[in-house]
Amino acid sequence: MKKTALVFVLLSAALCLFAQNGTIRDISGIVELKAAGASEYVTARSGDLVRQDTIISTGFKSTALVEVGSAVISVRPLTRLSLTEIRASSGIETINVNLQAGRVRVDVNPPAGTKASMSVVSPSATASVRGTSFEFDTRNLSVHSGTVSFQGNRGRTMMVNAGSVSKVESDGKAADPIETKSAGLLPPAPVGLDTVSAPAPEVRSSGTFNISINYPSVN
Repeated sequence: MKKTALVFVLLSAALCLFAQNGTIRDISGIVELKAAGASEYVTARSGDLVRQDTIISTGFKSTALVEVGSAVISVRPLTRLSLTEIRASSGIETINVNLQAGRVRVDVNPPAGTKASMSVVSPSATASVRGTSFEFDTRNLSVHSGTVSFQGNRGRTMMVNAGSVSKVESDGKAADPIETKSAGLLPPAPVGLDTVSAPAPEVRSSGTFNISINYPSVN
């Protein structure tokens, strides 16, 4: 009897570990989802679940607000990303995102007594984040709170504090945020961008950007 109860507890824990999903909280314009293994995209609706390896794609003047655990991802127009890992176990939440094109804003607010680890990956840079709010496309970084350790494929690591920006230069190095003027960091928004629903400039580019967030437990 005790063994049966133990097996039940272990199975329940495993289900909690792997059954994590994101949820689309708000949609504006054309947003599509492509589930893992599917051959076609389907139109997304508010309230839809976003499971692991699902691709989210937004069109012109289109945005989506996705809640994944303690993280809220604001997906800007002309963005394509996938949730490569969503799990929670023993008070630790892990979320990994593959940003293929476009721009997102991420806000993370883990509840007291838990830890959150989040990574956002694209081919040209690596950033380690201690903070709760940042915005980026595949090459440009803007930090709203906390500090980001930002490194391109070449060169040294740059520490980017709240209110500062950086980017990956053409030589693959991360720009010094002290020398970078925010007004000249981001390219102009593409034609068709809705500046009201998505005020941040949008970029369609490819490259790699990895963001990792690790929060200490709060007693």
